[in-house]
Amino acid sequence: MSPRFGLPESATPQLSAPEFYTRLARAYDALARRGPFVATLRRALADALDPDPGATVVEFGCGTGANRPYIAERIGSDGTYVGVDFAPGVLRVARERDRELGGASDSRGAYVRGDATRPPLRDDGVDACCGAFVVGMLPDPAAAVRTWADLVGPGGRIALLDLARTTRPGWRAVNPAFDLFVRAGSPPGTARSLERSPATVQDERVAAAHRALREACADIEYRTLLGGFARVSAGTVE
Repeated sequence: MSPRFGLPESATPQLSAPEFYTRLARAYDALARRGPFVATLRRALADALDPDPGATVVEFGCGTGANRPYIAERIGSDGTYVGVDFAPGVLRVARERDRELGGASDSRGAYVRGDATRPPLRDDGVDACCGAFVVGMLPDPAAAVRTWADLVGPGGRIALLDLARTTRPGWRAVNPAFDLFVRAGSPPGTARSLERSPATVQDERVAAAHRALREACADIEYRTLLGGFARVSAGTVE
C-alpha cells in the first residue's frame, strides 16, 4: 500500500508517488516559488503557525523547501527548521536551493526523507509543526494530525495550509477547473484507484485534517483565501 495515497497493490500506478514527485521536482519548484499567489499563501501559513524566535519547526511534506524562508523569518538565527518529505528528488532540489542562497534562511535547518504519517523524529524538542498541501494526499489525515500533535506536545503549535473546492456561491463555477488541477497533479492511476474524483477525496481529507486540528488544539485560527479555495488552520495543542 502506498504510504501517501493508500492505493491497493493491484492498482499501483506505473510510477510510485515518490517517483512521480521526484520526476516533477524542478517544475514543481518553479510553481511553488513563483506561481500566482503562492507567496501570499506561504506567508499566511507562517503567520498562522506563529512560532517563537528560536523554536524548532518541522514541516511535513516540505517539497522543495519553498516555505522555509517564511518560517525562518519567524524563528530567526537561533531557530531550527526540519523539512520532511518522502520524495528524494524534491529534497535534492531543496538542498540545492539552500546552497544557492547561502543557507536559504537565517535559521539552522535540515531536510530528511520520511513519511508524514510516521515522523522520523524524536517526540521531544519540537516546538511546532506544519504541513502545506499535504494532508489531502494522506490515507488517514486525521490520524496524521493527531500524531503531529503528540510530536509537539501540549503548548506546541500546529498549522495547516490546504486547497479544496470552494463553497462560496460566487466562486463555485471555478470548481470544475480546480478538479482538473487536482487530477493533473496526481500520480498516474490515482483517479482509477480511488474510484472517485481525486478532488472529492481531497476535499474529504482536508476537512478531516482541519477538524482533527480543531479537536486537538485551543486558540484556533481559521481563515480562507483565494475565493475559498485555500484553507489555513492553526492552534496550540492542549
